[in-house]
Amino acid sequence: MKYIRFNDSIIDTALFLQLQDLSTVLSGIPELEFEYNYGSFIDLIENKVTASHFWENGNKEVKEAGLKTDVLLRTIGTLHHTTIQSMKEYQDSIGESSLPKFAAQLFALLEDLRLEELVKKERPGTKKWFSVRGAYLKQYFESQLATNVTRSFALDELYCLIYLLLQSDRPDPIFPRANVRQLEELEKLKPFIHSVYEATKTSDITRICEQIVFRVNDGYEDTMNEYFIFPIANVEKYKANTLFDELTRNDELLNDDTEDADEESEFIDEKFSTWHRENKNGESNSTFLQFELEQGTKTSLMGGGAREAEDADQALASIQGSSGESQQKEYNQQETLEKKQTNMGKSGEHPFGEENKDVVQVIKEAKIPTLTEEKRYREFVADIEPFKRKLSSTIEKTLENKKNAPRKDLVFGRLSKKLLPLVFEENPRVFYKKNQDSNEMDAVFTLLIDCSASMHNKMDETKRGVVLFHEVLKKLRIPHSIVGFWEDANEVREGYQPNYFHVIQSHSDSLYLNSGAKIMQLEPEEDNRDGYSIRVAAMELEKRREKNRFLLVFSDGEPAAADYDQNGIVDTHLAVSEARKKGIEVIGLFLADGGIEESEEMTMKNIYGKERLMIPSVAELPEQFTPLLKKLLLKTI
Repeated sequence: MKYIRFNDSIIDTALFLQLQDLSTVLSGIPELEFEYNYGSFIDLIENKVTASHFWENGNKEVKEAGLKTDVLLRTIGTLHHTTIQSMKEYQDSIGESSLPKFAAQLFALLEDLRLEELVKKERPGTKKWFSVRGAYLKQYFESQLATNVTRSFALDELYCLIYLLLQSDRPDPIFPRANVRQLEELEKLKPFIHSVYEATKTSDITRICEQIVFRVNDGYEDTMNEYFIFPIANVEKYKANTLFDELTRNDELLNDDTEDADEESEFIDEKFSTWHRENKNGESNSTFLQFELEQGTKTSLMGGGAREAEDADQALASIQGSSGESQQKEYNQQETLEKKQTNMGKSGEHPFGEENKDVVQVIKEAKIPTLTEEKRYREFVADIEPFKRKLSSTIEKTLENKKNAPRKDLVFGRLSKKLLPLVFEENPRVFYKKNQDSNEMDAVFTLLIDCSASMHNKMDETKRGVVLFHEVLKKLRIPHSIVGFWEDANEVREGYQPNYFHVIQSHSDSLYLNSGAKIMQLEPEEDNRDGYSIRVAAMELEKRREKNRFLLVFSDGEPAAADYDQNGIVDTHLAVSEARKKGIEVIGLFLADGGIEESEEMTMKNIYGKERLMIPSVAELPEQFTPLLKKLLLKTI
């Protein structure tokens, strides 16, 4: 099921993960999360950095360069080089202006141009990205200039002229389509605009912006459009000089009293040993306690500096470390406490991903089929019988051929007619054996069916396709499970997101006779949290001993659930990647209803890569599933 969104863009999962890595590495903040937004800003209160949806309108090169430069400007530029105090003072001053939107956007533009030069100097390899960014923005503001002239948006027109003047390749560019009034105003502002290139700090930019805003304050209405946004969110909550300083600042003590320390007071200088072979840290983890003193009395003992860390500080690790079994002599026979299964270093991580930390798994067992369900199932079996018979026959013949095929290149047995290895090889293998039994099909399947509300007009045909899988796998004696999944949106509340798994068939009972009618109990329900469901199914498959493990996900598109809208595709992509690393082959089966849109194709590609099957019409399920099932089964022979 998919929510309706104002900006219905498809997330490129590979690029999104690149941007996430770029954000954490460049900022040095592991908790910093990347997300798309209507502008680019950094927020250390919420621990996030954003890139603008604006770049989605460009081609692949523009999109990638635009998003990456947004991250660079925020994590290198704004984080380290933008002065918070100057921004606060500027915000206070523009609050009294009649043009607050223009003033904020002017600062964002000029400060980004200053930061761009700093980033390129620090990271020369980014010049190509900034070149693509500048060319696209120049083209965009040229088109916006023409639009604003037509619509008589005077201040928007002037804003576009300021940008184009700063980015022009000529010292005195000509704008023939602009209004005379804005051209005259631009001429008056040129001395201030050109001084941007001499700005070295944020206060220089705010001074230039104040001068420009002051001169255009009269006679203009505020801008209608929003081109850029303020680069720091919640700026009023910060106290340090820069955001980087904010990360490392030490708050002042709550009280301000002092105490004269008696430097001649008695003290004991004694050295303590902090290591022996029993508590050696085998994992080479160095853990320390960190104290943040908020209240106390100041003394003069330490002067103005702080004590440097010493090797003896490692003794503090024993408070937060973990114990292990001694390799030396035991001195008591008491049983030790049960070890915790959770690794201390990963205690903050969630086994099913951060997006699914509040999910609660609910198992729903299938009921005994009714007479109506039995009758409906027999009708479906009759419909797919030709496909089942043809596919089963192909697989059985392949198995028989393999069973009777001779085994070649053996060190003993019957002598082969190909004797050249006797001449060219040091250890020739020129024998073969006939009529040796080959291994049976060593495979297991899980069919995961999306039971979201959007499947209401596709569920019957989906059941028909699932029946085909079940009948063929049962005939070939291949264990398989069939599970429907959904999230109950009506029961969702803070800290509780129930996800239901309707177990139609388990691996243990899938080969029983007359068990298929339970498939008829699959029905459309609510939302779909695909990433979580794939992880749960992969955990079950991971326990199986079969060599070939397959997970087939039947879905009609993008995952959507509570707090899962933007990151659902990325989380599902990660779940698929995790399962494949475990040796599980994951295939996405997209069920359309009359045609496949380009956005739907991209969504499935971003999640499943090449291992996907796009089905234009659910009526074609048996025809589409037959070659897929044949391909998968032949892999196991």
